[in-house]
Amino acid sequence: MLLDTFGRQAVDLRVSLTDRCNLRCTYCMPEEGLQWLGKSDLLTDEEIVRLVTLAVHDLGMREVRFTGGEPLLRPGLVSIVAACAQLAPRPELSLTTNGIGLARTAKALREAGLDRVNVSLDTLDPETFHTLTRRSRHQDVLDGLAAAESAGLLPVKLNAVLMRGVNDHEAADLLGWCLERGYQLRFIEQMPLDAQHGWDRSQMITAEEILERLRTRFDLTPETTAERGAAPAERWLVDGGPGSVGVIASVTRPFCRACDRTRLTADGQVRNCLFATGETDLRTALRSGASDAELAALWRAAMWGKKAGAGIDDPEFHQPDRPMSAIGG
Repeated sequence: MLLDTFGRQAVDLRVSLTDRCNLRCTYCMPEEGLQWLGKSDLLTDEEIVRLVTLAVHDLGMREVRFTGGEPLLRPGLVSIVAACAQLAPRPELSLTTNGIGLARTAKALREAGLDRVNVSLDTLDPETFHTLTRRSRHQDVLDGLAAAESAGLLPVKLNAVLMRGVNDHEAADLLGWCLERGYQLRFIEQMPLDAQHGWDRSQMITAEEILERLRTRFDLTPETTAERGAAPAERWLVDGGPGSVGVIASVTRPFCRACDRTRLTADGQVRNCLFATGETDLRTALRSGASDAELAALWRAAMWGKKAGAGIDDPEFHQPDRPMSAIGG
């Protein structure tokens, strides 16, 4: 098992396949983009599969989510998914994507063994989409969502970030649109993971504000009275169900106490927390001939030092040097 000193067991592995992205979302990176990792710095397809295999067989991972950057930009994505789908025990395989390119890859990914996708979509308006992402690709995302549903990558989940004065008035519209199509919507509080380090808590749309906006049109009741455990989203039934909506309050109501995640960056670094300021290098050990047992020991040591919480409310909190695009969602 992959444990920390607080007794939490990691069973959910997030694997970043690239730090590159074909959007320039204002809450993530500057318009000119970032300096991307060199090809030699990235784990190869074979190295990724080896580390995922190790994580599943030796460390108890039950879920594997491929992230980026934008993972659809990884040329070997389908073959990586296919190899991981052959593992026994077979982990649940999912993908977080901006949806651009999903229209042409959804069927192949499903056939390779991918179970489902999470697609980022912050607005229903093409002009607002361009304002937020600095790209005119709104229709491509909509086409990707339809392709994912057609391919059987179900349930199709949407992630949305509301930005004050930009798209926060669309909360109820987004929910209504998703309910009509059977998509599962989750709103996410904007987190301090932008490359510009310009995050301002006073400008963040909080979970309470999101719920207030939704309640102007919908009746929301808690989906369950039980604690959410490691699930990041608090879920609400909409108008009595069966439709629901989730809110991930990573800043105002963090779920650190039950966190079950471990992260592997595209350049082979283990991160025991999304907001960690340190990493453990598996790539160098891997390329130096380390055995699986030695790699597993490094990974266990990395997780053993995990802090009790992200500490965003702590005056001593320091935003990670790496932005979200380089860490992986």
